Amino acid sequence: MSITQNSKEYHEKMFPEYVSDFLRTDPEFIERFDNFAFDEVVNQDDLDDRTRFMAILATLLGCQGSDEFRVMLPAAMNFGVTPVEIKEIVYQAAAYLGMGRIFPFLKITNEVFQARNIELPLPGQATTTTENRREAGTQAQVDIFGEGMRDFWKSGPIESRHINYWLADNCFGDYYTRTELDYKQREVITFCFLAAQGGCEPQLTSHAAANMRIGNDKAFLIKIISQCLPYIGYPRSLNALRCVNDAANQ
Repeated sequence: MSITQNSKEYHEKMFPEYVSDFLRTDPEFIERFDNFAFDEVVNQDDLDDRTRFMAILATLLGCQGSDEFRVMLPAAMNFGVTPVEIKEIVYQAAAYLGMGRIFPFLKITNEVFQARNIELPLPGQATTTTENRREAGTQAQVDIFGEGMRDFWKSGPIESRHINYWLADNCFGDYYTRTELDYKQREVITFCFLAAQGGCEPQLTSHAAANMRIGNDKAFLIKIISQCLPYIGYPRSLNALRCVNDAANQ
């Protein structure tokens, strides 16, 4: 077995002094996966490790990789992702994945934090109230997508208009208005949620365009896709790349 020195060193940064049992049971697979994910992929571009791990955590939420999420959560903290940032990623996933899919990840996060003696609950990050969340959410939509979103909350057929209202007051008013993560960070984790779960290509294209509008350009999004590919595979990564190209062409 020949695991590269770069891969060994990166693995040690993620998991200090940890030796995986897969080295015993699946040595050929681990040789190829580790050399790819922890050498070839991480050295493909200049994406910083903290951003890389925020994207990986969001991607694992999106693809429902709960066991890998448990493993990578301490690694993310070793690379500087804070407990509050991690909780914000999990919370925001509720709007894009639903409680049915984030429930295990919320439990895992709490278990990992408690094992590391991180006191819960963490400091609150909410900036809105039940009275102003719709207005604040609409402003967040305008800031990210443009002035055309100003009246989106009251648009559409009467029988489904409430869902556009909920997008403003719940998806954006409850989550995007929280502190610790800025709009650029929130849009890139949303991009990861959508890319990883698949079947959301219209929304993924829209959010790729939103990312570009606020400063996460095409080259940056390709870096994000590249770093997440080992965790979601080629089909969903290629779909995400197509959506980025479509958004750029628009």
